[in-house]
Amino acid sequence: MKIISVVGARPNFMKIAPFIRAISDSTKTASEFQRVEHLLVHTGQHYDDRMSKTFFEELNIPDADINLGIGSGSHAEQVGHTMIAFEKVLKREKPDWVVVVGDVNATLACSVTAKKEWVKVCHIEAGLRSGDIKMPEEVNRLVTDRLSDLLLTPDALSSENLINEGTPENRIVLVGNIMIDTLEANRLRAQGISVSDVIKTNLLNGFTLESEIPADDAYALMTLHRPSNVDTSDVLTPIIRFILDEVTRDLTLVWPVHPRTKKQLHAFGLYDEIANHPKIILLEPLGYIDMLRLNMGANLMLTDSGGLQEECTILGTPCLTLRWNTERPITLKEFGGASVLVGNNINRIREEYTIALNKGRFPVRPPLWDGKTAKRCLEAILKYQG
Repeated sequence: MKIISVVGARPNFMKIAPFIRAISDSTKTASEFQRVEHLLVHTGQHYDDRMSKTFFEELNIPDADINLGIGSGSHAEQVGHTMIAFEKVLKREKPDWVVVVGDVNATLACSVTAKKEWVKVCHIEAGLRSGDIKMPEEVNRLVTDRLSDLLLTPDALSSENLINEGTPENRIVLVGNIMIDTLEANRLRAQGISVSDVIKTNLLNGFTLESEIPADDAYALMTLHRPSNVDTSDVLTPIIRFILDEVTRDLTLVWPVHPRTKKQLHAFGLYDEIANHPKIILLEPLGYIDMLRLNMGANLMLTDSGGLQEECTILGTPCLTLRWNTERPITLKEFGGASVLVGNNINRIREEYTIALNKGRFPVRPPLWDGKTAKRCLEAILKYQG
């Protein structure tokens, strides 16, 4: 059997690493019939070292067999260029399966192209739904799931979404969350790193560290990158004012700054006040291990990232999700998780911040979030009889 796996952006890297390990482990005991030939295709959606190379190295992902080199561009440009390049790969390699993960543009582009070439598609992390069709990722999820032959879901809620949409149940397999495989594989390694080392080696270019480096539980951790939060001053400025005027009264804020957000902070005249605040530490975008270590020690998380909601659930870090919806409801407090939706309403953020500040850690482990999902993914592909 020949499988092509596709990655395009950082969220994919953490999900594909355990799947590649599962294939490698299987070849040691597989019969001739079950032996898997695997190729990794990197579309190049995240193409700079901090967003790609670093993750490959620290997660022990082998170099991509094929790099499409798509780079940046609009959604249509990325999808179109990826389809053109990936079609050539499929015609040359003739795989039995294309495996896509998550919900980035590469996921959509490669699933559509595979089906046009009559290649079976497996979607790892299928069934996630935010209900917000304005999110490009939601469009990617809907189309990919509609086309996929095998849909591997992280939780029962995701399986229910697919069933409610009319997906035949024999194409749906609940396998658990493959992101947690990566977390569990790197937990001990992250524990061996100090917060001080993470901060000192990742300071934002041009930022001078003048404050004390906080101890565990003495800092809040924030990531912020979605256009809905950072692209207008009317939204971003009140969030920054809340951080400056209220969060820093209680905690040091450690903030790995996304390039898009940094650009907007400068554009709205907010950067200098943030960079000069004695209780704010600005970092470059972090690799997986460093970010995991900071999450493990944070008093609370403020984020508009999807994957961090999942990690906070396993680690027990109270998480204020700066979004009005989430495709990962299993991470919310009402389903037993660590996250609460606060959007970008400052009154709502303030209310939940006060609760989270004194909450403490309460780790939760949803069913099958056990670090063994990748093996179940591979088994589901090998057993498929559609």
